[in-house]
Amino acid sequence: MKIVSWNVNGLRSALKNGFMDWLGEYKPDIVCIQESRVLPGELEEDVLAPKGYKTFWMPAQKKGYSGTAAFVRKSPDNVLNMGIAEFDDEGRVQILEYPDFSIVNAYYPNSQPERKRIGYKLDFCESMLKTCNKIVKSGKNVILCGDYNIAHTPIDLARPKQNEDSPGYLPEERDAMSSFIKAGYVDTFRHFCPDPGHYSWWSYRANARANNVGWRIDYHCVNKAFLPRVKSAAILNDVMGSDHCPVSITLT
Repeated sequence: MKIVSWNVNGLRSALKNGFMDWLGEYKPDIVCIQESRVLPGELEEDVLAPKGYKTFWMPAQKKGYSGTAAFVRKSPDNVLNMGIAEFDDEGRVQILEYPDFSIVNAYYPNSQPERKRIGYKLDFCESMLKTCNKIVKSGKNVILCGDYNIAHTPIDLARPKQNEDSPGYLPEERDAMSSFIKAGYVDTFRHFCPDPGHYSWWSYRANARANNVGWRIDYHCVNKAFLPRVKSAAILNDVMGSDHCPVSITLT
């Protein structure tokens, strides 16, 4: 089973840049997208119900902002939000419940310049840990995928020294990610690849993607008990269409 997470930075833009062609060629079993920035009623039927897939939507209340969605081959038993209005109003979390695991599709807030939303971001991180713990405590496994908007360690961005006071690499954010990992979760990509130089987001400025001056801020994390089911993890950096590229895991 192939599970993909992708911040598309606006689904309508991604559609113009070949999203549906990619979906048909790569054929993932589940695609979780973040920053969809669209309402289902604004989309054509071939996007709402592409061949072989069903779609589920968790848009923000504010039009053209945030939002999560999923394209799946097999429908989940249930689709939920986080149950916390301040995050659900921005469409930041979509939970797909399957028989033996739940996928949490998450678009973490950006802490923004001058730490304008750092409190909101840290509250989100704390709530996400509680959400995942609750799923695991219920006896199910969890896959937390999405744009975390956090580069966890110095090897997760090209220029750590220059970005020590930048949103996404603030000490508080990195500590929140560390706390999540220490609570019993595994960063699947790092499990398979300890090497630097692998990124999932690049600025549109200064030819950053061509020069691979990027950040790794998109993840699939799983609870430790589920790790044996994860056969591989990858960053699909050859896929264009957004300032992020897709990231994937393959399950046995």
